[in-house]
Amino acid sequence: MRIAQVAPLRERVPPPSYGGIELVVSHLTDELVRRGHEVTLFASGDSQTLAKLEAVCERALRLDPNVSNYDAYELLELSQVYQRAAEFDLIHSHNGVLALASSALVTTPTVHTLHHSFNQDLAKIYTHHYKQPYVSISDAQRKIDLNYVRTVYNGIDETSYSFIAEPENPPYLAFLGRLSPEKGPHHAIAVAKQTGWCLKMAGKIDEVDTEFFEQEIAPHIDGKQIQYLGEVTHDEKAEVLGNAFATLFPITWQEPFGLVMIESMATGTPVIATNMGSVPEVINHGVTGFICQSHEEMASMIPKVMEVSRHDCRKYVENKFTISKMVDGYEAVYRQILEQRIQQNGFIHSAKIRY
Repeated sequence: MRIAQVAPLRERVPPPSYGGIELVVSHLTDELVRRGHEVTLFASGDSQTLAKLEAVCERALRLDPNVSNYDAYELLELSQVYQRAAEFDLIHSHNGVLALASSALVTTPTVHTLHHSFNQDLAKIYTHHYKQPYVSISDAQRKIDLNYVRTVYNGIDETSYSFIAEPENPPYLAFLGRLSPEKGPHHAIAVAKQTGWCLKMAGKIDEVDTEFFEQEIAPHIDGKQIQYLGEVTHDEKAEVLGNAFATLFPITWQEPFGLVMIESMATGTPVIATNMGSVPEVINHGVTGFICQSHEEMASMIPKVMEVSRHDCRKYVENKFTISKMVDGYEAVYRQILEQRIQQNGFIHSAKIRY
């Protein structure tokens, strides 16, 4: 198949540190190339890929101080994609609502992976385009009625996360993610203080979250019990997660997936999380971690983490959340969409489709 993968431009593909969507796009794109598909990746110019790279901007928008309007560049990206729509058998957009209007105007089908949750305003736009094909990244994400083709869980390269059978001594808890209210770093701090454990935190601080960080997080960072490591590289992330006694995932929103959970379990580290969004689909309660109703309950689960097998955590990811599993799912989606198009129209625009 000739496939266009369309990535957001805020981070490069793959991201050097934080960027869950871009990491997923990187894994998907490169594995599709390995499987023999002709893939074009629309992304920032500093991206690294096995596919043919089409760059709209020289580098990730978040790293360019001269860029103030991200949407302008992503709309330019989509203009370029859909002007060339006839070159592809299928377009795969990871850009949310921005691609919906353009995708309805061309004969080349677009599949939209939903990487975000829905608010009232976004729901109106998606509902207007409800007939377009969508992929959810968890069943919990399906909050509105759309043409869902399949749920495809995110996958990671488990070989790039070293399994650590014995966590670091002295033991500590880990938190990794944006330092924002919905990710719950303030609750992770509360758990650490309630239990007396050391907490190592890593992640980026977006401009919109600066006030929250300065008021709710920074006053607690003492470099001893509560440590903030800043943004970390992939290798540093894997080390922080892998040497932790447990990873805390105290989200306060309906997160559609939560990549850090499978990254942690891949290293052998169990996850203690709040029961929101996709958490019950990602954590096997009592086997790879614990699902809780509050940060107080999370604190009470820490002693029980000692009973969790780190080998079971790793095996769980290998069986369910790998790149291979994810790409199998997307290939099935692509075939279904193209076969439906043939049945509906009696033909398809390209005679060169290869499955």
